[in-house]
Amino acid sequence: MNGSFYLPVLLAFGLGYLLGSIPFGLLLTRAAGLGDIRKVGSGNIGATNVLRTGNKGLAAATLLLDALKGTAAVLLAERVIGIPAGLAIVCSLAAGLGAFLGHIFPVWLGFKGGKGVATYIGVLIGIAWKLALLFCAVWVLIAVVTRISSLSALVASVVVPVAAFALGAPEVALLGAILSTLLIWKHHANITRLMAGTEPKIGAKDKA
Repeated sequence: MNGSFYLPVLLAFGLGYLLGSIPFGLLLTRAAGLGDIRKVGSGNIGATNVLRTGNKGLAAATLLLDALKGTAAVLLAERVIGIPAGLAIVCSLAAGLGAFLGHIFPVWLGFKGGKGVATYIGVLIGIAWKLALLFCAVWVLIAVVTRISSLSALVASVVVPVAAFALGAPEVALLGAILSTLLIWKHHANITRLMAGTEPKIGAKDKA
């Protein structure tokens, strides 16, 4: 392999990272006069923590935008970079990985970002929309039963790469496995609270 392979893939990864690193949760809450979302609840910049401010509209907007940046990264990289280079699939996967890493490790926030659930879904929408639907279906099912967002995301993230492999998409399964591993790692504090029975329910406001 030479530069004609690596350069488009690196460009796709870089594009994905830049889009993924846009901290919509922080930007929206600041614009709404709610201060720094990193000082609320879990300190996360994602939609679940935005919901703890009590503003459901901002939480929904954060969820949508965090997902869309993943989808946009995949589609732009595939069509603008990948197709001309003959590397559409590889570039879409690279951009998806970049977008996810950008969200959880944004350079603008000292590499301290969100946990990646919405962006994971957005990446799946761009690469394999049926798996995105599966992720959401599993999330909703677990959330209805437990009302715990983190547990819902953890279960869904385990199901997706297994389903991708079963459906004959090993490259998507590999990406899913990487994203799921990172997502689970970012939820280490949630896992500790789940084991202790102290994980907050969906919609619970910060007691502080």
